[in-house]
Amino acid sequence: MTARAGEAQDETPTPSEVAPPSAAQLERDAGPSQPPQAVERAVERPGSDLMVQVLKELGIEYVAANPASSFEGLQESIVNYGSPPNTWPELITALHEESAIDMAAGYAKAEGVPIATMLHGTIGTQHASMAIYQAYRSQTPIVILIGRDDTFFRQEQTANDIAGLVRPFTKWDALPRTLDESLLAIQQAYNEAITPPRGPAVVVVDAELQYREAGTLDVPAYRAPTYPTIGEQEAGRIAAALLQAGNPHLRVGRLRTPDGIAAAIELAELVGASVTTSARQGPMSFPQSHPLTGAGANSEHDFVLGLEAPGRDTAINGPGLRTASDARDVAGIGFGFIRREPDIRPRGARPPGRNDLVADAQASLPLIIAEVRARLSRDGQTRIAARSQQHARANRDNRINELRAALEARRSGWASSPISLARVYAELWPHISEEDWCLSSPTIFSGRHHAALWVHDRPYSYLGVHGAGGIGYGIGASAGAALAAKHRDRIVVNIQCDGDLNYAPGSLWTAAHHELPLLTIMHNNRGYHQEVMYLHYMAGVRGRGTDRMHIGTTLRRPDISYRAMADAYGVEAEGPISDPEELSDAFERGVAAVKGGRPYLIDVLTQPR
Repeated sequence: MTARAGEAQDETPTPSEVAPPSAAQLERDAGPSQPPQAVERAVERPGSDLMVQVLKELGIEYVAANPASSFEGLQESIVNYGSPPNTWPELITALHEESAIDMAAGYAKAEGVPIATMLHGTIGTQHASMAIYQAYRSQTPIVILIGRDDTFFRQEQTANDIAGLVRPFTKWDALPRTLDESLLAIQQAYNEAITPPRGPAVVVVDAELQYREAGTLDVPAYRAPTYPTIGEQEAGRIAAALLQAGNPHLRVGRLRTPDGIAAAIELAELVGASVTTSARQGPMSFPQSHPLTGAGANSEHDFVLGLEAPGRDTAINGPGLRTASDARDVAGIGFGFIRREPDIRPRGARPPGRNDLVADAQASLPLIIAEVRARLSRDGQTRIAARSQQHARANRDNRINELRAALEARRSGWASSPISLARVYAELWPHISEEDWCLSSPTIFSGRHHAALWVHDRPYSYLGVHGAGGIGYGIGASAGAALAAKHRDRIVVNIQCDGDLNYAPGSLWTAAHHELPLLTIMHNNRGYHQEVMYLHYMAGVRGRGTDRMHIGTTLRRPDISYRAMADAYGVEAEGPISDPEELSDAFERGVAAVKGGRPYLIDVLTQPR
């Protein structure tokens, strides 16, 4: 998992030994240079064409990048190679490298598979580093290609070991020395990215390899990764326990792809198990409104099967394993677990159990399903059908009661201005409930009201939080989710924090340029309110006044016009809206626009939290 292919010896000169850029280098990098006049074709079959062919065969739909000369050969091949060109992958123009990585993260969370990004040498990699770190922390698969030019290029923008800048928080990297090695490295990076524990994988691609004549070199045959599964004996033991239990239960966390969710649904229905889902916390989990989702008719479960992808240790570059369930009697899989012991762990603590099984939950599910089918009797089917009906009635009644309680709890401040965040979510729901929608933005700063008021039934209903809590993620990840939605008759909703948008607003232009179905609703409280609260507390415990807590924490004098910002980037917009009675009509206009393939922004003046 942590092996590094093709690592270079450190021969980096000291700063005093690095020559300043020549006039020709400066002119090429930032000046008015004219392209050279080619008198003959440079190559018949450039190496970068083969790199693009590898991406095509891997099914990479997009490559997000801010253009740069260190990967100009590869960029030219993306837009010109193939029939039709610029298709699988299509080049997506990002205005910042961090945004390119965030786009890739949003896409991967929505679809369960990666796209690629291209970064420019040392400086592009440093720009992207925070977003790479967040993708690592959230186990998000991304293929990252870093351009390296050590021949003509400015030396401060290249290095012998560029990947070393982000190695502590990437899963794998390679510096191939030959063209055929580079093709294999891209394939391996894809496999490393999608294999749990998932994460960003890096290939540093020399410009010289991009320019090189490929001749008769063939693209190597791709070998997909294999996922470790439980054995037949363990599958049979779990199947028998599920069928013998009077009240089995599944705890489904985050699986790898929609195929895993479909298998979990099949297993739950086969054995009549009630199900706990994490769909309200993040992507790729069990549908919330499925009749079996909930505690069921009896919350005393005598056998629990936990299913989720593996976790990661909190230490940087420390991939690890964790359990998925804290129930009393548990069999769990997902770099996973067979556990049959009373739970005495604190909430959130998930140490390894003495009987844990190390396996991939999604890959193991078909084995369990096959064993269940082989053991399932006619009498058992009748008993399971009756139990499933009882669970369905109880879960439906519980959902109705929970929704009533949630609505009642959110009546406070319903008609106030600035507008209640609960009302923002409640007013939006009728406009999207019949659509194929994705909530792309983290919601921790906007109250997470969707968790109580909306129904999360698709693998991408909610994409979860930003892995390290780094600001600037929201609009980039939302643009990436909208890339996934563009050709799939889906719309994307982004409840956008105002402070976050100001870090990297350029993704608004990307959404407009690529006609992405992205509805952005500003959570515009005109400040960094969490920091306001922290300062109030700090001043209080120090016995000082709190009348100056706005200094350094508010976005006023002048107020920022997000409608004007959107307009500058080519996105239709309206607002600011301060009257809650105006929300519904604005949401109707916004949904209509994004269903027509046009991004739309609605600026809403909101309560702080």
